[in-house]
Amino acid sequence: STSAAENIKSFVSGGFGGVCAVLVGHPFDLTKTRLQTAAPGAYTGAIDVVKKTVAKDGLTGLYRGVIPPLLGVTPIFAVSFWAYDASKKLLFAATPKRESSSLSTSELALAGFLSAVPTTLVTAPVERAKVLLQVQGQGGSEVKYKGVTDVLKHLYKEGGIRSIFRGTGATLARDGPGSAAYFAAYEVTKKALTPAGSSPADLNLQAIIIAGGTAGVAMWAIAIPPDVSVKLSAPSGTYSGIMDCMRKTIAADGIGALWKGFGPAMARAFPANAATFLGVEASRKLLDGLF
Repeated sequence: STSAAENIKSFVSGGFGGVCAVLVGHPFDLTKTRLQTAAPGAYTGAIDVVKKTVAKDGLTGLYRGVIPPLLGVTPIFAVSFWAYDASKKLLFAATPKRESSSLSTSELALAGFLSAVPTTLVTAPVERAKVLLQVQGQGGSEVKYKGVTDVLKHLYKEGGIRSIFRGTGATLARDGPGSAAYFAAYEVTKKALTPAGSSPADLNLQAIIIAGGTAGVAMWAIAIPPDVSVKLSAPSGTYSGIMDCMRKTIAADGIGALWKGFGPAMARAFPANAATFLGVEASRKLLDGLF
């Protein structure tokens, strides 16, 4: 019963943290996606994306495509934080004769990597729907979809379940190493910022905010090249896989094309992930007090 309660706490607090992340980070994410997928010359940079988006659609335009991540954020982040806690327990169980009562940095990174495997099954279709909604209408292109349900219906009609999950390999290539850096950076930074005589488990807001922001920066610093959103939004048959997408992208626009959207991703990484971990830690503290 104790194990079940801990699983529930991890699941619920992770979902709440994800909602916080979307509300803070979606405008940055939309900017990154549009920079990655727009035709050459469509935008001069991140600020230009924001200016043109607001001029055309108003401030609400910065939240275009927010419904898919909001609908998917609870299971995605819930599964991620639950899987991370479960992976840490698995590592402890696999090393019964360990000398230290805490996991090393490499073990934390491994637990983070393992957490990405089940999470990707939820993330991939949500990412695909989100990107298609974000990029429609830019550059005068057709507005084909009314919402996330319409996107998923269209994709299923186009190519069945396989079409909905297209880009799963790219998502795992991004989220595996990214999650390893994410959780390890958070744990290490939070521990370093915890005052002497205190426990990292205490709700130290400054440490949580800085460690959460650092975790986001660490993740996106290595995750941008696999985050080839162009693959998720391109017509079916354009690319045979993630490597083919990268090869063709480099051939067309140079190696720098793999780093399109780096600025907005970094600008988003700190505040969005500070909000994520603050939401997770605060809700977990609340749940600990309830049961």
